This record gives sequence, C-alpha cells and structure tokens, in this order.
Amino acid sequence: MLASCEIGPASARQRQQEAFQVRQEAALFQKDLPLPGHPCNGDEIVFPNKIGNYSKGLPHNQLGEVNLNAYQDFIRALSTGNPDDFEFIPLGGVAKLTNPQAAYAFEMAGPDSHHLGMIAPPAFSSAWLAGEMAELYWQALTRDVPFNAYDTDPLTIAAAADLSKFSDFRGPKINGAVTTGTLFRGNTPGDLVGPYISQFLWKDFVLGSTPFVQRYRTTVAGDDHLTGYEEWLNNQNGLAPTTMNQFDPTPRYIRNGRDLGKYVHRDFPFQSTLVACLILLGLGQVALAQTNPYLRSATQIGFATFGTPNILDFAARAGRASQVAAWFQKFLVHRRLRPEEFGGRVQNRLTGAANYPINPELLNSQAVSEIFDRFGSYLLPQAYAEGCPTHPAYPAGHACFAGAGVTMLKAFFKESFIIPNPVVASDDGLTLLPYAGPPLTVGGELNKLAANIAVGRDTAGIHWRSDASEGLKLGEAVAIGILQDYRRTFNEDFSGFSFTKFDGATVII
Repeated sequence: MLASCEIGPASARQRQQEAFQVRQEAALFQKDLPLPGHPCNGDEIVFPNKIGNYSKGLPHNQLGEVNLNAYQDFIRALSTGNPDDFEFIPLGGVAKLTNPQAAYAFEMAGPDSHHLGMIAPPAFSSAWLAGEMAELYWQALTRDVPFNAYDTDPLTIAAAADLSKFSDFRGPKINGAVTTGTLFRGNTPGDLVGPYISQFLWKDFVLGSTPFVQRYRTTVAGDDHLTGYEEWLNNQNGLAPTTMNQFDPTPRYIRNGRDLGKYVHRDFPFQSTLVACLILLGLGQVALAQTNPYLRSATQIGFATFGTPNILDFAARAGRASQVAAWFQKFLVHRRLRPEEFGGRVQNRLTGAANYPINPELLNSQAVSEIFDRFGSYLLPQAYAEGCPTHPAYPAGHACFAGAGVTMLKAFFKESFIIPNPVVASDDGLTLLPYAGPPLTVGGELNKLAANIAVGRDTAGIHWRSDASEGLKLGEAVAIGILQDYRRTFNEDFSGFSFTKFDGATVII
C-alpha cells in the first residue's frame, strides 16, 4: 500500500501551513479592526428604581418595580461572568432567564460579539420612545385588519394620522407623513414596494422532494393577553400564564398582523431565510449573483463551493453568531425594558399610582385612548399568552438572525432579478391571488423578508421598532464579517461578494 496518494499544488506540510495562515490572517483581520464604543441610553443610572430596564422574571413590588437587591444580584452575575453567580439570582416565579451566559461566548469565524457596536436605544422619557410605544399600541389594535385593507380600514387610517403627529417617530414616511402605505413597514430598500408581506413568506417551496405550501397555524381574532393588571404583574414576576392562546383550526397564508406575529412565535432562527434560499435555488442559475465563478465555466458547476450545499449552509451559518452578538448587547450593554413592562409604567402613570416621567406625546395620543376604550387598561395587549421572553429587548434576536441570513442570500443571488409570478394573500388567508403592481426584485423582497421577521415581533407586542431596525444592522454586520473571513478560503477565480446593505450602500468583499 502506498503511503500517500494525494496530488495537488501543495504537499501535506505546505497545506498544513497554508491552512494555519488562512486562519491566522482571518483572526488578525478581525483583531485589527477599530474597537467600537458601546453607548447606552443611561436609563439604568437615571432611574434608581430601574423602571427603564428589563427585569421580567425577578421579584417586583405592586407597581411592577423590581426588587433592587435581586436586580443587584443580576448585575453582579453579569459583571463577573462567573457561572456560579448566575445560580444565586433571585427569581420571582417559575420563569427562568434565557441564556445570559451566551453574552460571553466566542465565535471561530467572523467578528467577536464584543467587536460590534450599536447606537443607544431611545431613552425612557424621550419623544422617540413615545412614538415607538404609540406604534405598538396601534399594532395591537390592528392585528386583525388584513394588510390588503390598510388603505380603507378606519383603524389603520387613524393609526397613520396619529403616528404622523409624533415629533420623533422614525418609521417610513411619504412627504413627512405616515401613510397607510408605509404603516408598520421597515425602512430598507424595497420595503414600500408591493404587498406588505414578502414573496418569500407566501410562495410554495420544495424541501428535498417534498413540496410545501406556506399556510401556517395562527390564532383566532381577538386573542390578546396581559390586559388585566394582576395578570400583568404576575407575568412580570415570572409566574405561569393563566390563559392560553386560542388557535384557528384552519392554516392560513399570512394575511394580517396576528398571522405574522404567530409565524415569528415558534419559528427557528434561520427558518425564513432557509425557505427563501430554497425558493431562490428553484429559480435556477438566472437568479444567481453575477460574481458566481461557475456562471462563466464551460466545464464545471458549483457544489461544495458556490453551489447548493454552500449557499444553504451560509443561509444558516450566521444564525448562532448573530444571536451571540445580540445577547452581548442585550445583557452586557443595554438591558432595555420590554414594551409590556413599559405598558405597566403607562398604566400606573395614568391611573395615578406612580408619577413616571413618560413623554406627554404618548400620554395625550389617540393610541392610548383607543387602547383604554377597547381593553379597559393602558397595558400593551400581548399576542402571546406568556408575553415577552425572559431576556432584554435591545436588539431583537429575530431581527439579528433575519438581518444576517438575508445578507448571506444577497451575497449569492442577483438582487436585481425580478421575481416571476408574484402573489398576494386573500383577506381570509385561504388562497394566493396574482399580484399586479410594480416589479418585485430579489433584493427588495429579501429586505422586506428581514423587515417582516423583525417587525413581526413588534406586532406581537414584545419588541420595539428600534430593536428591529438596529437588530437588522447588527445581523448584517455579523454576516459581512463571516463573508470577509470565508472570502479567503476559495480556490476559484472569484471577484468577491457584492451586494446592497440595508442602508442602501453597496459593499464589496
């Protein structure tokens, strides 16, 4: 038997050294990037009672203010990073904190979580946050309005008019005003073109040899939770919910906010981008990015590199890294309160139980009065019986993995390619109808997909708009860093990845 049968341009020892050099250069590239700052909004210092910070699952008083000794134990564990210290954080009920130690995890490809920065989220008393909370109230009020009816439904018309009055509302606008055509949409290129929902959440796809129709389980109209104060308070303390979601027996295409919120309730981190990838692969080579080296080969096709296994792998690859980056920001930088927690602050402020410095633009808004008229409280109605998860709000984990996954797909597919035979869901969500309107491109619909996944969590009541918009950017940065490292690993004559970022800028790797 021969000792070695390998052939190729490098000997075993040369290959060993080259492999080491590739990894070393990738590590040095990331190491030499400028270190970002990690600013926060200052609420943790401004408010000694911690009303501006996340505390769900810890013990609280009757106002829903966290027990300060418990909060200090929480901060102590986060400060030391000692696994033993996390076991001494007092809980108020049965709900456990979700994976705070992920904030310390390292990655083997792409940027380290601590090496990525974000802007500070809006402060507790700011007009910016007031606009975001008003939007969440309106999203709760309009969950059952079909997206197709936004232009005519009195509630969505009122929502657009009310949000236009806020001095620092940062959702998309036309001529300085929120319209029914911009309502609850994202700010990325393509978000305002065509239907509210991305084609990648509607079109059929094939998994292996099995075709799938994208009709999903949803909840019934009016299935809202945590609108009573004692129920809300028990939830903040981490007690088990006393109500359950009521499910529609008929699966439906996503046709309203309630359906979208339910989709992002139990999805796995790269589910939407995996499905989008399968749809795009089904379009054939015409949908691949022009930089794919095998489009120019007369004798080869891509497979493990620049082919289906490579592209599918990258669609999922950034999932964990994006969550580690998010968890660092959530627990070690911002500890931003969830919207349901802020809803309790509004309730106690307007009932006279506390005098919290909430911006008057929110307190005097139509959104607040409409919520009280329907639910009898100022709490933010939740689409999920358990309310929000037990980790801080900023950034949204869904936004991070959607931003990362969509960025990977834009690197491999042609953004300008026009999606054939576009569709739109019927108002009852039972059928898909032909869409007639401006052309829908791969790049625009991928951006819209990312916004749908991110903003869908807002629609459910568990995240803020800035959690979504800034989370998309963080996920994008994670994906770009991974692509930068992998760019060095290909043998093909490859000019590099080129695509459009969420801010409209072109990046070349």
